[in-house]
Amino acid sequence: MKTVKICLNSIEKVKSFVNDITRFDVDFDLVSGRYVIDAKSIMGIFSLDLSKPIDLNIHAEEELESVLNTLQPYIVE
Repeated sequence: MKTVKICLNSIEKVKSFVNDITRFDVDFDLVSGRYVIDAKSIMGIFSLDLSKPIDLNIHAEEELESVLNTLQPYIVE
């Protein structure tokens, strides 16, 4: 598992993020405080505080490099 910080501060970003990650047969969790939700759930994402970066847990081994390349526009340092 790899964890990265991402920023989803607009509705368009959330929609494109979900479209991008649903192409992978990998589990993704978004962690905000004590809440953990499925990152492929648009409704779940909107239940989080999107005003600040959130942690994305990527449960991948083989496809990790490809996943990280796809997520580059959302990743914050």
